[in-house]
Amino acid sequence: MSASQKPLESAALRHDWQLHEVEALFGMPFNDLIFQAQTVHRTCFDPNEVQVSSLLSIKTGSCSEDCGYCPQSARYDSDLAPEALMPVDAVLQAAQRAKAEGASRFCMGAAWRSPKDRDIERVVEMVKGVKALGMETCVTLGMLTDKQTQALKEGGLDYYNHNLDTSEDYYSEIITTRTYQDRLDTLERVRDAGINVCCGGIVGMGESETDRAKLLLQLANLPKHPESVPINMLVQVQGTPLHGTETLDPIVFVRTVAVARIMMPQSRVRLSAGRTQMSDEMQALCFLAGANSIFYGDKLLTTDNPMTNQDKQLFARLGVRMGGSSYA
Repeated sequence: MSASQKPLESAALRHDWQLHEVEALFGMPFNDLIFQAQTVHRTCFDPNEVQVSSLLSIKTGSCSEDCGYCPQSARYDSDLAPEALMPVDAVLQAAQRAKAEGASRFCMGAAWRSPKDRDIERVVEMVKGVKALGMETCVTLGMLTDKQTQALKEGGLDYYNHNLDTSEDYYSEIITTRTYQDRLDTLERVRDAGINVCCGGIVGMGESETDRAKLLLQLANLPKHPESVPINMLVQVQGTPLHGTETLDPIVFVRTVAVARIMMPQSRVRLSAGRTQMSDEMQALCFLAGANSIFYGDKLLTTDNPMTNQDKQLFARLGVRMGGSSYA
């Protein structure tokens, strides 16, 4: 084994990864990679505990962006009915239901390129209401101004989600209405305000293994690792440009989870979109590879997600508990 292939004795945080090191991880024999990822995972987390989040679309469709995977874009005919920003009371009722089902974090997503200040005022009300229920809060609203970011921080927001989606090299093949630097600038603004960062990407969009390596390289070499790293499998929606893309090999997806765990040992690595396409066995391998967070409930914004009872049954079979604490 090379030095990069030996199981780590401690989960040292690095921000100086090189591409050849990441590619070496992706190229390891599968068993060696999973062993190293699980070894790292156990230094920071309870290996039999998974944090559960619930995601609600609080404003759906009519987005001006052209993200090739997204049915919420106004540019594509995906048969998605647009919906205005939800009333605060309706959002809080959904949060109460999510808490009753075991979710510890409630995430709210709105299909905006960037919100208006009046929109932020209502979102802050939602954040305060969810916090009052004793849940962690997360929102994804697009690009923010300094003023908007500060308002969210003062409202008590715990996490802001803003994914990089893919590598900088492949990014223009997926999105042209927002630059990669725009995304990095938003992440910096959120981090500077003292809000935890939730940032990951989507695999299975036709990208190369090098693109997947570069995405994780970008995330791990940020000044501070994202506290949550969602790894999404492309959900193909008819009417979007990426519909018909060749399906990603499940083993490649598991490898991506494992490499993310090794590179960002203290981050929550979340199985996000695409779990309806995953067998129980594939999800079990992802947990073994270091995934320790999921989205719970029957919808992820606008696409299907495994039903709550199905997840509970899988957890019972695996001896996994729902929780949120770490050893770190």
